[in-house]
Parts: sequence; C-alpha cells; structure tokens
Amino acid sequence: MLSRMLLLVSCALLPLAAQEQGASQIKDILDRLEKLEKENRVLRDEVADLRRQVGGEKPPSAPPAEMKQLAERVEVQESRTAELAQTKVEASSRFPISITGMALFNTFYNTDGNGGSQYPTTASLLPTPANGGGSFRQSIVGFRFQGPQIAGGGHVSGSLYTDFWGGTDNSLNHLMRIRTANIQIDWKRTTLMAAHDKPLISPREPNSLAQVAISPLTGAGNPWLWKPQFRAEQRMAIGESAGFRAQGALYMTDEARVTIPSEYASSFEAARPGYQGRFELWKDGPRGSRMELASGFHLSDSHVAGYSVPSRIFSTDWMLKPHSQVDFSGLFFHGQNIAPLGALRQGYVFVNGVPQAVHTTGGYGQLAWRPTSRLSFHLFAGTQDDRNSDLVPGRIGKNSLFGGNTMYRLAPNVIISFEGSQIRTNYIGSGLRTVNHYDIALAYLF
Repeated sequence: MLSRMLLLVSCALLPLAAQEQGASQIKDILDRLEKLEKENRVLRDEVADLRRQVGGEKPPSAPPAEMKQLAERVEVQESRTAELAQTKVEASSRFPISITGMALFNTFYNTDGNGGSQYPTTASLLPTPANGGGSFRQSIVGFRFQGPQIAGGGHVSGSLYTDFWGGTDNSLNHLMRIRTANIQIDWKRTTLMAAHDKPLISPREPNSLAQVAISPLTGAGNPWLWKPQFRAEQRMAIGESAGFRAQGALYMTDEARVTIPSEYASSFEAARPGYQGRFELWKDGPRGSRMELASGFHLSDSHVAGYSVPSRIFSTDWMLKPHSQVDFSGLFFHGQNIAPLGALRQGYVFVNGVPQAVHTTGGYGQLAWRPTSRLSFHLFAGTQDDRNSDLVPGRIGKNSLFGGNTMYRLAPNVIISFEGSQIRTNYIGSGLRTVNHYDIALAYLF
C-alpha cells in the first residue's frame, strides 16, 4: 500500500520538476543571447568610431581606458599589416625578401656652363648653352633579404639596389645598373660584410633628390665611388648610452678615374687594393640627441708608367644632433691622390714623364632642420681644394658647391622637393667658372 502511494506522489511531482528544468534551460539561453547582444553592441560602437575617424569626424567621448585599449588594438593590427607587407615575397629558399625603392621624377634647369649634364659636378671650362628637361632615370629598385642563422648565433642579411642611370640621356636607352649591394653576417658585437658601396672613410652624404645617380657633392668634398670591398666591424658598449666601433675594409680602387695623357693610357693598372680603417665613438643623449665622431684612413698605390704613386688619405666625419629636429653632419679629408675613391679626376699629374701625386684638402657639411614629421630643410656646402703647385694649366685648382633644398611629404611615402645650388670651379690658368642648378623632384617610395 505504501509503495503505491509513493508511486502516485512521484508521478504527480514529475511534471513540476520537468517544468522547472525547462525554465532553467530557457533562462540560460536568454542569458547567452543577452551576452552576445552586448558584445555585438561593443563591436558596432568600435566600428562606428573607426569609420568616424576615417571620415574626419570627431568620435564621441569614451573612458580613457577603453580608448587606450582600442588604440592598442589598432596599433597591433597596423604592425601585423606592415609585417605581412614586408614579407609577402618569398625566395625559393623560403626566406623572406622585401621589395623597396623609389619612383623618382626630376625636372631640372641648368644655366650655361653645365657641360650637357642633368646635374653637373663641375662648371665646364668651355661655354655650353643652358639646358633643362625631365627624367625618371634616377629611380631606384631594391631588394632586401633575410637569411638563416649560422654558427655562433650569426644572422645573414643583405640588399641589392639598382637604378636606370646606365646608357645615355636618350629616353629609349636607359639601362639598369647596380648601385650598392651587400651580404653581411651579424653577431652580437661583430659584423662581416661583402659589399659594393662607398669608401669606408666616407659613410655619410647630404640629403638630396636632385642628385641621386651619384652621391651629392661629388667632386666637391664627398668621395663616393661605389666599388667592391670586404668589411669587418667590431663593436663595444661604453655604459648604457655610448659605444665604440672599429671598422676595416679591403677596397678595390678605380684607377681609370685619373685623367692620364694618351701616351701613358695603356701603362696603368685599372684596379688596385686599398686598405681602409675607421674608428667611431658615439653617445646618445636626452630628448633624441646623439653624437657620432669618427676618424679614418685610406692607403693604396697607383701603378702607372712603371712608377708607384701613393694614395694616402686621412679623414674625420661626424654627426651632431643636439635635438631630435636638428642635426649637423659632414666630412673632412686631407692627403694625396684621392681620385681613385671618386673625386676630381686628377690624383696625379705627369711632370717630365714622371707621375707626381696631387695633394688635396676638402670636405663638406650639411645642416638639417625637421620642424615637423612632414617638412625638412637642408643646407649644404662642400669643396675639394687641390694644391695649385702640384697641377698643370687646365686642371682644377678648387671646386666648390653651395646649395639647399626643402622636402615635404605629401603622404607618408610621397615626397616633393625643391632644390637650388651653385657650382664654382677655378681652373689653373683660366680662372673661375660657375653654373647654377635648379630641380623639382617628386618621389614615390615603395
């Protein structure tokens, strides 16, 4: 009897339990829907804020913590996008390659005495008419690559940059050529590099979009010739904000850059090994300030007509940055027979059939001011002053250039530049010649 009563009670309570369980499940579902709706509202608000920012509207005020989190998410997304853009090209060896460069259009005008060049490096001795035009020849295409890790924790990387300055001024005869290139291995304090680059003793150069095919101030204080070389570098920290680095290079000189009388033209060695060293001390300061000061040397010998002509150059270069918006950089050199490094083509002259080295002093300086992230101003001047007593009539005693430019970023990767300069060339026995150069450049960086 008792068991029957318990069975009846259980049957009566079963629907109530089922009803309570169903209500609980419905409540859970409603809670989840409400949570999803809240998350959707947050996402819609973020999307609306981003759309207003893109459209130039001011977003409604929000708690600082939320705005900070949103800014952090945007920054992370931009970083990931930039990283993908840099590594979107892959070599057959599965290591990333990035394509970089600059599409550069120059429109220029030179006064008479330009020698027919787009950007002359000296004023011509003989009169030549004014010239002008436009060109894409100074555009640059480059590749940067990251290689594997090697023994000792070394990392392999490198680059290759080309332009279209080869050939002639004819618009149908622009040829690609190598500008600079390197393959280097970096350890924590040591770097080994095979390169096609400027001389080690002349690592800097002025900022210019008018003269890109060769370094600015070529022949007026900036030895620039890109040549094959092997470099080694050792770094040492001095505290937390200073350091020292010692560099050495075996550099292949270009002896053909010396003007040689025709009777001796077949008697010189076209290339010779040069030994270079550079020693730099640097220090970082407050508010983006920095100081770099270095001394260097170049040693080689030119072989011509059975003689050996010494090339001995000693240099000092610097970069002084008292503030993040201002810096002053430059180079000073002194010695003899500097022509094989890319300077005036008079490293030595023949006197009574004997080659004699031409002693030289020169250098340049640039003052740069960047009032905003988009706008910058650059003033530069340089000179190469060869000793007159070493020269014969018709050679250049002194060649100087004075100029400046302003650059403005129309967009993060689009720059427009206006530049003007004057070259003053003093010829032994013929006096001073001048030429003015004016240039408007538009560059698209990629």
